[in-house]
Amino acid sequence: MLVIYMTGNELRKKYLQFFAAKEHLILPSASLIPENDPSLLLIGAGMAPFKPFFTGKMKPPHVRVATSQKCVRTGDIENVGRTARHHTFFEMLGNFSFGDYFKKEATAWAWEFLTQHLEIPAENLWITIHTKDDEVFDIWRNHVGIPAEKIIRLEDNFWEIGPGPCGPCSEIYVDLGEDRGCGKPDCGVGCNCDRYLEIWNLVFTQYDRDEAGNYTPLVKKNIDTGAGLERIASVLQNKRSNFETDLLYPIIEHASAVAKILFGSAPQSDVSLKVIADHARSMTVMIADGILPSNEGRGYVLRRVLRRAARHGRLMGIDKPFLADIVDVVAKIFAEPYPDITEKKDYIKKVISMEEERFHATLAQGIELLNGHIENMKQSGKSVLDGTTGFKLYDTYGFPWELTQEILAEHDMTLDKKAFDQAMDAQRQRARTARQEKGEKIVIPDLRTIVTEKLTQDFAAEAAKVVVLLSEGSVIQKAEVEDDIALILDVTPFYAEGGGQVGDVGQIIAPYGKMEVTGAKKLPDGTIYHIGQVTEGTIVSGDSVKIVVDRERRDHTARNHTATHLLQAALRQVLGSHVNQAGSYVGPDRLRFDFSHFAPVSAEELDLIEQRVNAAILSNATVGIIETTQDIAREMGATALFGEKYGDTVRVVIVGDISKELCGGTHVDSTGNIGFFRIVSETSVGAGLRRIEAVTGLKALEFVKGREALLTEAASVLKTRPEDILSKVESLHNEIKGLERELAALHGSQSKMAAESLLAAKQTVKGLEVVIGQVQAKDMEDLRSTADMLRDRIPSGVVVLGAQQESKVNFVVMATPTAIAKGIHAGNIVKEVAKAAGGGGGGRPDMAQAGGKNPEKMNEALAVALDTITAQIK
Repeated sequence: MLVIYMTGNELRKKYLQFFAAKEHLILPSASLIPENDPSLLLIGAGMAPFKPFFTGKMKPPHVRVATSQKCVRTGDIENVGRTARHHTFFEMLGNFSFGDYFKKEATAWAWEFLTQHLEIPAENLWITIHTKDDEVFDIWRNHVGIPAEKIIRLEDNFWEIGPGPCGPCSEIYVDLGEDRGCGKPDCGVGCNCDRYLEIWNLVFTQYDRDEAGNYTPLVKKNIDTGAGLERIASVLQNKRSNFETDLLYPIIEHASAVAKILFGSAPQSDVSLKVIADHARSMTVMIADGILPSNEGRGYVLRRVLRRAARHGRLMGIDKPFLADIVDVVAKIFAEPYPDITEKKDYIKKVISMEEERFHATLAQGIELLNGHIENMKQSGKSVLDGTTGFKLYDTYGFPWELTQEILAEHDMTLDKKAFDQAMDAQRQRARTARQEKGEKIVIPDLRTIVTEKLTQDFAAEAAKVVVLLSEGSVIQKAEVEDDIALILDVTPFYAEGGGQVGDVGQIIAPYGKMEVTGAKKLPDGTIYHIGQVTEGTIVSGDSVKIVVDRERRDHTARNHTATHLLQAALRQVLGSHVNQAGSYVGPDRLRFDFSHFAPVSAEELDLIEQRVNAAILSNATVGIIETTQDIAREMGATALFGEKYGDTVRVVIVGDISKELCGGTHVDSTGNIGFFRIVSETSVGAGLRRIEAVTGLKALEFVKGREALLTEAASVLKTRPEDILSKVESLHNEIKGLERELAALHGSQSKMAAESLLAAKQTVKGLEVVIGQVQAKDMEDLRSTADMLRDRIPSGVVVLGAQQESKVNFVVMATPTAIAKGIHAGNIVKEVAKAAGGGGGGRPDMAQAGGKNPEKMNEALAVALDTITAQIK
């Protein structure tokens, strides 16, 4: 099959240009982090960001939209690298119609793009449709002109991904030729071989599926196209797999050079190289979108992908961290569609480097734990590691199950993979249930009855009209006392929660009722709604109302928000340009700022940061706000929130010559209105992520006065003046150290006397000297020290000591080389001794320690020691 050659970037651009000419609004890819959709962990389909528009409840920015959407799916992660098409990260080309065009236009345009613009021969294309979709059969046959024998009906042609919009679909397959096939006589569309490749999927979203599995016809039918960029690229570049296209192969070449293994030289190493190439793209884009490695949620997906790539590097003999350098290759591939990856490259590399180093330490820990299990299995005569233990190694310690299986095989053992898979499935089900439960709390109301474009925001507004009343996501006409409700006004002065800033609170006063507003939020289309409770009378839809916003609370919040901008500027000046905002909280009481940094911020650095913020406050710089395009904002040097999604028009907050940031929050008019800034704490909140909490204005003054009061109280307790506290504490510290030395000397003298007493009572058993007894020791280290001293005083023998510490007992056993030669094993002795006191332990032949839960059985345990020693001597 002869086709034109096209790079991945050229293909993506041509697709979007084609649909722009068909009056589609071209939108940038949404972040991998779902917005206002807790039912999804990551964006895994092109339509996912548009779910509210497909149901018709929200109005889209345009009735026709086209995107190239970043997607991550890990459901088939085990197949990545083993097939030609499976990926964790991929780009989905999509054109969408929200109640506008439907099957006829969608099929015609798909055919036009593939055959005319990509020049794929029509004779090589096949169509599949849902078994009962006669309407689309007629369109393909009579309007597009596809021969009936090339239209295949399949029962599986119905697309849905959990609750939400869904419907029958029609796929376009390309025949790649007999040499790609299985050779079977019945080989055709739907065969599992590589000959027929699906490159286009038209989903006709006609239904809205609820949690119970009911399908309700949509008032307005929609089109959702999914066309895999990597798949079509493999056709246009005449490659046998997606991994050989220019979207992935440069990464394979890099990894191949690091491993010093030629791609194509061996099936096993080819799988590893493909896994690394795929996972490198996933981890890079996830981190660029603001995801960090963690033990849960999307952070766990990132950690799993990253560690799996590191594991495959290990399989090829790469025994040192190597993944961070691959980011340079990924950034180059994505330089055109995703320039932010290049901008954040150093940060991404640092996150990957830290996580990969942590994984190498995890591998060492996992191997040690697994070796312990193997030893126990050998002693008990078992050859199969139970799946629960294997899953715990995987889930708790991040130890790959493949490596567990590999190490077990070296000892002629296996893993109970069936039980492991059951534990894995149970965990996935728990995660799905948790997301669904969380998702059920977010109910998007049906706003088709109102013209949302006429809703406005005016921070000076004092009166409005109730447009919609809501209760649990449903539209109601009237609300009464104690009803928890949400309402939408035709004009609102309330600031809606966003960008880390809390929403305004206040009151809405109707003719016959009052509502206490506890917050304001935004729906996906930007509509502001107010939540709270009716505290008096009734509120009716259509009421004209008076509005009272808590202005004092908003002013406190504004101080903290502007201070947050000053803080970010100071952090970048003091710590470096790698600092990026990774989350924030801005409220009336305090501010919290999460940022990328890879070490604790020192006291000196914190002091300098605080000084710079307060200097900016004292400068009384003017705070200005302008609205402009993203491109102009970027040219101005405005900083964007890490991982945040912005529209074409953005709001830029400019603080003198100190800061320029994209921000939709409330701010003071000039920095002097902040008053005073004080850092309260600096902590770690994850790998490469730090958090600063601070206060401003009166809260900062309260904080300082509280510290002064604490200082005064401490001075009173120490019987000195506040200014003399340091010298007083130093004097007390020196006094305490002197007393500790005296106590240590006294304790040493007592230990020596106790040792002499034990030596005087030593026994001789079969030619060996045996010292057994109870001593006083503050901890295990002290007990070992006493045992060391006693062992050095006997030429050939065993020392067994016990010491009570609070409600438990510790034991130490030590043996000389000559005693070991006669059969003495300290580890086995201490094991029996501890067992008699309700505990356990073990160790080497020369030294072992253990603990027990029953100190009242000390004498009984020490008696066991003598019997065990006697039995061991040869």
